[in-house]
Amino acid sequence: MEEENRNARWPLLSELAADVQGGEKTALELVETSLDRLEALDLGDEGLNSFVSHDPEGARGMAEEIDRAVASNRAPGPLTGIPVGVKDNICTLDLPTTCGSKILEGYISPYEATAVKKLREAGAIVIGKTNMDEFAMGSTTENSFYGPTRNPIDRARIAGGSSGGSAAAVASGIVPVALGSETGGSVRQPAAYCGIVGLKPSYGRISRYGLVAFASSLDQIGIFGQRVADTALLLEAVSGPDRLDSTSGDLPVPNLSSALGRGLEGLVIGIPKEYFPSELDEGIAGACQEAIERMRAEGAEIREISLPHTEYAIPTYYLIAPAEVASNLSRLDGVRYGQRAPEALSTDAVYEETRTLGFGPEVKRRIILGTYALSAGRYEKYYGRAQRVRRLITQDFRTVFDAGIDLIFTPTTPHPALRIGEEIEDVYQIYLGDIFTVTANLASLPAVSVPIGKVSGLPIGGQLIADRWGEERLLQGAAALEELMGGWGE
Repeated sequence: MEEENRNARWPLLSELAADVQGGEKTALELVETSLDRLEALDLGDEGLNSFVSHDPEGARGMAEEIDRAVASNRAPGPLTGIPVGVKDNICTLDLPTTCGSKILEGYISPYEATAVKKLREAGAIVIGKTNMDEFAMGSTTENSFYGPTRNPIDRARIAGGSSGGSAAAVASGIVPVALGSETGGSVRQPAAYCGIVGLKPSYGRISRYGLVAFASSLDQIGIFGQRVADTALLLEAVSGPDRLDSTSGDLPVPNLSSALGRGLEGLVIGIPKEYFPSELDEGIAGACQEAIERMRAEGAEIREISLPHTEYAIPTYYLIAPAEVASNLSRLDGVRYGQRAPEALSTDAVYEETRTLGFGPEVKRRIILGTYALSAGRYEKYYGRAQRVRRLITQDFRTVFDAGIDLIFTPTTPHPALRIGEEIEDVYQIYLGDIFTVTANLASLPAVSVPIGKVSGLPIGGQLIADRWGEERLLQGAAALEELMGGWGE
């Protein structure tokens, strides 16, 4: 494989779109570049396996349509001609939406997600659907029916999950940006492992219409980019209220790109002591400390803070999310859509055999856990109590932001990317890998992971968290942190 095809850096999205709109490049040229890289990097036994489906001729057709519009002075929008990857749990009309599961193999949605519609309206071109842990349940993308996605930095290692396909596609340069989804860290964690930017907006900032439900009170569409500026531009394009999603915020979309050059002068950044335990990887701890000192030198005020209920975040998350999973996935019964057990002779057999054959072990584990938590006599003991602790975690953040903190800085993950197939016998230890990310989901807050260096040659990320609807300030801080620490590929 030619070295120049590895982990390629795209120009800024704004520059690419301007070049297409000005006739210096064509949308078809950008699509051909993306497809060439997909062919070279993604396919075959040794490929990244970041995409589970793509339609080269369909993408070329969309590019030609955009080029005709540009020639007629009808440039579509701020993402004119930009190739984009879309996670396989976000509905599209032209490609299957399988959620990385056998039970939805070949399923094509009759409607399209609002975020995908907005991408197309802005001029972007969907190259394909990206690999993921089955129904977004996992942290490695090893739970996919289509096999694991490999990390572009070290192909023996995971790309993270559940949005590992989108992260790998962006980190390798197959596409410059991609959509993922988050329930407990599934954008920020793989972004950190792959050395790119991953942003989870406030709950309600991006419409969830067309995002296949995992845990409805936690799920969100998120953004991957090689740079903070690209992430901001894509977030602007897909955000906004949506009458088809009652949970979307009825708020105007801020001009996020305008905040990127403001720097850190005058910002108060909180460092929560609970996010720097003694077990934290020494290399990550050192890189975080260096980032803190550099932010201080750039004019930020650094304060130690406490988020005292952090220790309860993982058990809280792993009661609420599986409970909502058990409810949401009950629709996959072999009757209305998806795969159906071919020889089942009764209604009960259809349900049992379809779900037994169609779901993988992690999905089954979470359905069982969630069903137990919601069962008679246990609802209040488990799910009800978890919801009360969730409120306490949310109040921790409220107290900190009300005390004058502008941003919170933490590690994104407790360790760099693991090796593919690396066995951790205790499943709870795998779940603990989300310890620094789940709190923002539980509290509905925006958060972003930015590359801050490498440990033993592997990328690591630093996380910033802002108050709800605070994406403008979040990206201001992220852009400054990116400039201080080198960003993608450094």
